[in-house]
Amino acid sequence: MTRPRGASRKARRAREADRLPGRPPWVLLAPALLGLAFLVLPLLGLLARAPWSTLGTRLLQAQVLEALRLSMLTATLATGLCLLLGVPLAWTLARVRFPLARLVRALVTVPLVLPPVVGGVALLLVLGRRGLVGGWLDRAFGLTFPFTTAGVVLAEAFVAMPFLVISVEGALRAADLRYEEAAATLGAGRWTIFRRVTLPLVAPGVAAGAILCWARALGEFGATITFAGNFPGRTQTMPLAVYLALETDPQAAIVLSLVLLAVSVAVLAALRDRWVGGAG
Repeated sequence: MTRPRGASRKARRAREADRLPGRPPWVLLAPALLGLAFLVLPLLGLLARAPWSTLGTRLLQAQVLEALRLSMLTATLATGLCLLLGVPLAWTLARVRFPLARLVRALVTVPLVLPPVVGGVALLLVLGRRGLVGGWLDRAFGLTFPFTTAGVVLAEAFVAMPFLVISVEGALRAADLRYEEAAATLGAGRWTIFRRVTLPLVAPGVAAGAILCWARALGEFGATITFAGNFPGRTQTMPLAVYLALETDPQAAIVLSLVLLAVSVAVLAALRDRWVGGAG
C-alpha cells in the first residue's frame, strides 16, 4: 500500500530538518574519512589479492568444501540451540521481575566482551572430561564434548547466544502488551499466549537475532580452537582453516576469507531494513 503524498512530504521535511546546514567542518570530516579508509581498505586489499582466475577451482578443493560444510552445519545447529534456549531466556528477562535481574542480564551478555579463548577455557573446565559437569556426563552417559563436532556447536552457541537474547529481549520490550492482555482476558493460557500472540509479535526480532547469531557462530575462532581443537573434517571450521592455510597455502586462506566476507555482507544486507531502513 502506497503512502499518502502528504505523509511522504512530512517525512521528507523531517529528514531535511535533521540535517545541519552548510558544509561539514574538516576537523570532523577528515578523521571520519580516515576512519572509513581504515575499515574499508583491508577489505579492498582482500579483494585485490584474491585469485579470481582460479577462484572456482579453489572453492571446489576438498579441504575448502569440507570446512565450508562443517561451518554451515555447526553454525546452523548452534543457532538452533540458541533459539531453543535463548528465546525463553529473553522472555524471562523481559517479562519476569525477579531479584538480581540486572546481574543475570549482565552475565548473559558477558560473552560479548569476554575474549573467545577465555570462553573456550571456561567451557573446557566445565564440560571437559575432568570438568565440573563433563566428568559426570562422561561417567554416567559416556558423553564427551571437547575435540568433537558437538564441542564446536557448544563453543559457537556460547559466544553467539547473547546476540539472539539481546535482539529478542529488545523486541519483547517494544511489543504492545495490550494484545497479550486481550488474549488473557479471552481465557488463553500463558503458553498459548506466548505461542499464538507473543512470538508472532516479536518474529522480526527473533529472525534478526537468529541471523546475527548464525553469522557470529560461523565466524567463531577462539572458543572453537580452545575447546574443540582443529581437526580437519571434525572440528576444523572455516576460520580455523583460514588460520591454518595462512602458513601453507595463502591463496586458499584468501578464498576462505572471501567466503566469510560474502556471508557477512549478506547478513548486513538482510538486516538493513531493520537497522537503517528508516534513514534513507
